[in-house]
Amino acid sequence: MADRNVLGGELELCGLDPVTGFYRDGCCRTGPEDQGSHTICAVVTSEFLEHQRRIGNDLSTPVPQYRFPGLVPGDRWCVTAANWLKAHYDGAAAFVVLASTHERALEIVPLAVLQEHAVDIPPTPTVLEG
Repeated sequence: MADRNVLGGELELCGLDPVTGFYRDGCCRTGPEDQGSHTICAVVTSEFLEHQRRIGNDLSTPVPQYRFPGLVPGDRWCVTAANWLKAHYDGAAAFVVLASTHERALEIVPLAVLQEHAVDIPPTPTVLEG
């Protein structure tokens, strides 16, 4: 059975540049090894990145041994549901791509909260070049 998104459809790709996902396959899939529930496909902003740094989750600094390039505003990244929710409560939530956000995120974040920050973006910039 395919992984499902928060809208009930098949989970869509979150990002390949940089390659995201707990399993580094571009999707916000999760499993028993994913203790942090990296299930929300976020389009990060500078406010979100700064918030994450302040709570001890530096997403801007590269960590090559974990194939982590460090993020810049506009990157799409599978973030943990709990840390995203903290950012929401603190007024610094990143945008969310609902079709690429795993349904397991709903165990931590209500759909209505995710929808407040929803953004529709094409899977690759080439879609915009028409």
